[in-house]
Amino acid sequence: MWLFRRKAASGFSASSTAEEVTQGIVGTGLTAIVTGASSGIGTDTARVLALRGVHVVMGVRNLTAGREVQQTLVKQNPTAKIAAMEVDLSSMASVSKFAADFKSSGLPLNILINNARIMAMPFMLSKDGIKLQFVTNHLETMKKSAHESKIEGRIVNVSSHRHKFSYLEGIRFDKINDQSNSLSTYSQLKLANILHANELARCLKEDQVTITGNSLHPGAIATNIFCHHSLISLVGVFGKYVNKNVEQGAATTCYVALHPQVEGKTGLYFVDRNVAETSVQVSDSELARMLCDFSSSLVNIYLHRVQ
Repeated sequence: MWLFRRKAASGFSASSTAEEVTQGIVGTGLTAIVTGASSGIGTDTARVLALRGVHVVMGVRNLTAGREVQQTLVKQNPTAKIAAMEVDLSSMASVSKFAADFKSSGLPLNILINNARIMAMPFMLSKDGIKLQFVTNHLETMKKSAHESKIEGRIVNVSSHRHKFSYLEGIRFDKINDQSNSLSTYSQLKLANILHANELARCLKEDQVTITGNSLHPGAIATNIFCHHSLISLVGVFGKYVNKNVEQGAATTCYVALHPQVEGKTGLYFVDRNVAETSVQVSDSELARMLCDFSSSLVNIYLHRVQ
């Protein structure tokens, strides 16, 4: 049982579940893309959004697993509108195909949840560059949807409190394949997630587009995110005493994606359904610009190769 039940400014506590924080919210008419939805908090995020009437497109690397999850969720909720589409976020070609397939579906796009994450595995920031392209490929659809529906679009990046433990310089662009400390490389990836959300928020605000960009820490959750880390045995033994369950872990994501309290709020970082402090590096506008430039260069290299 989760230990922390004290309610904060939002009216919810760290033990609140995704169903509880979205109780009474009607998402009918909205469409959301949720990446990494074939397991863990991604699956519960998709389940709860669909429960509130949102048409959910699960972006999954393993299409077979994704379709199995889709069938299970529809069996639990026969009225759910859920589809599984294949996307490998480490492949620019796969990202481009996913974007084209989604656009051809004719669906609007109101909510984009970048949930897919793997903790403490060999890291390359190029994957974050590809995720940047993933968002870029969907921005025009989101802008069109926001304009036509007069409903605010929301981009949500699932990050981590680990962003506070990145390298002193923030992101080591010159040592991007350094695997000497996988937790530090994971931390710089999570820092990149927040910088990316904040830069999106700034640009969209400048363009006067009604789309927000926010990031969040879902909490410590005993899911297969630890599969690449030596702590997996400890997680298995002690996790039930100190970690959130999946339903609690998906709560902040669903809150930021759907709750009226978040309307108009952008460039913020949430923990347990409340705005939280970030590291000083998150406020480094030059670091954010360098990240965007670096990621854009990776995208341009790919585009040059396929032309």
